[in-house]
Amino acid sequence: MSDDAPQPDRIEGAPHPRETAQLIGQGAAEAAFLAAYNDDRLHHAWLLTGARGVGKATFAWRAARFLLAHDEGEDGMFGAPPAPDTLDISPDHPVSRRILARSEPQLFHITRQINEDTKRLRDVIRAEDVRSLHNFLMLSSADGGRRAVIIDAADEMNVTAANSLLKMLEEPPARTTFFLISHQPSGLLPTIRSRCRELRLPPLTADDMAAALAQAGAETGAQTAALAALSGGSVGEAVRLINLGGLELYAQLVTLLSDLPNVDRPRALALANAAAQRGAEDKLTLLIWMIELILGRMAQTGATGAAPSPEAAPGEAEMLTRAAPDLAAARAWADCAQDVGTRMRHGRAVNLDPASLVLDTVFRIQKTAAGQPA
Repeated sequence: MSDDAPQPDRIEGAPHPRETAQLIGQGAAEAAFLAAYNDDRLHHAWLLTGARGVGKATFAWRAARFLLAHDEGEDGMFGAPPAPDTLDISPDHPVSRRILARSEPQLFHITRQINEDTKRLRDVIRAEDVRSLHNFLMLSSADGGRRAVIIDAADEMNVTAANSLLKMLEEPPARTTFFLISHQPSGLLPTIRSRCRELRLPPLTADDMAAALAQAGAETGAQTAALAALSGGSVGEAVRLINLGGLELYAQLVTLLSDLPNVDRPRALALANAAAQRGAEDKLTLLIWMIELILGRMAQTGATGAAPSPEAAPGEAEMLTRAAPDLAAARAWADCAQDVGTRMRHGRAVNLDPASLVLDTVFRIQKTAAGQPA
């Protein structure tokens, strides 16, 4: 895949995981992997789970770089070196340079590929993509060195591809370590999951989020806390919010709903028209996600008696508290979120007019606030 081709495992506006210098906020996962390595209990397959954007792919590339670099004959006249206490490998190390150049012969990377007919990324990882791994394992086995395989994301394998991989996991090749990145492990074959050791990477704290966004080159100013709140501790999601003006869009939603059950119809129409503009598909997707998110935060407020902290936009806490003062309101907003989410996704699927879809959603929210059936 050329440098200018779409990369399904890279977030626009951020470095590719293979280029990311440090993994921030995932010290426990790194410690677990290092302990297994140092105790000679390294599992042949690692299932890296957690929300999108928390560092699973960065972990996989760091671990693969570490394994391949430590396989280059470090025993000398004074015996084995001390047990490593970090996955850090110098960027000047030959393995690091080869990985950056995509020329490391002992590493195989599987992800969705370009469809040569449509010139678009395929929706799935095909069986052919996984079967090519078999050729790599056969050819690279001659030198007896350690090998690493990264699959990003394992959730995207079709059934045939998953079954092809399962055969390799059932009879793992010698000195080969698999890293399966999974955003939704429940969707994987149970037999694949049972043959992996799972490492779950948690969401990042606000402080870790600030450090990770700075490493990615993202300009956040004083908005890091709001980004952490909306992104659920996912750096990848935070970068997407920055790229698409997500904080501003969420603030518009808060303002629109701040006087429920009354709604400023011109403001609602402006929001709908913005989502309906040509080329605004990503903005519409983000708006749908944010509407579900704000309804969920309403339900959370009513259920717990307090608005989530920190605020994701000025005036959000006051709006949430007014809209969801008790448990009954929490149930109503939870039902509304489910109904609105289903209807909006169906509307997208059948190509309903985006502006009409957004307006209909706003009016359903208005009905819920007024105590009427949505």
